[in-house]
Amino acid sequence: MGDDQKPKRVALVASKGTLDMAYPPLMLATTAASMGWEAGIFFTFYGLDIINKRKCRNLKVAPLGNPAMPVSVPNIIGAIPGMTGIATWMMRRMMRKQNMPSIPELLGISQKLGVRLFGCSTTMGVMTVADEDLLEGTECAGAAGFLEFASGAQVTLFV
Repeated sequence: MGDDQKPKRVALVASKGTLDMAYPPLMLATTAASMGWEAGIFFTFYGLDIINKRKCRNLKVAPLGNPAMPVSVPNIIGAIPGMTGIATWMMRRMMRKQNMPSIPELLGISQKLGVRLFGCSTTMGVMTVADEDLLEGTECAGAAGFLEFASGAQVTLFV
């Protein structure tokens, strides 16, 4: 396949490990992959929680300081213990009503479609995350490794 026939490529950076911030990079990457594009997501800092075998099932969304919540919650109410649980329950319910896959399901779909999942090796060291904590098939890469992948991308996004 010549350079003129290379598939398009998207390179995404996921730095936040909350339920509401896990969907955008996974949705973009799976959409790109389903269109025949190469797709890769670099998970760094708290974004590593998204590809952590244990944590990806329990991502939460906080109502505190989140003005985009579907039900507007004043910060004083959002600070009450238990409100994060309620906001998380609401978002999961909303996603199920729209037949959206859960984050673990979306990660499985991503892998089946060939989306490359990059765990930031520097962040892994800082946060003492072991290779075996991450989903099988995750590639550990430093910034230079991911930048090499991203250098061939037509679309790069930090989400």
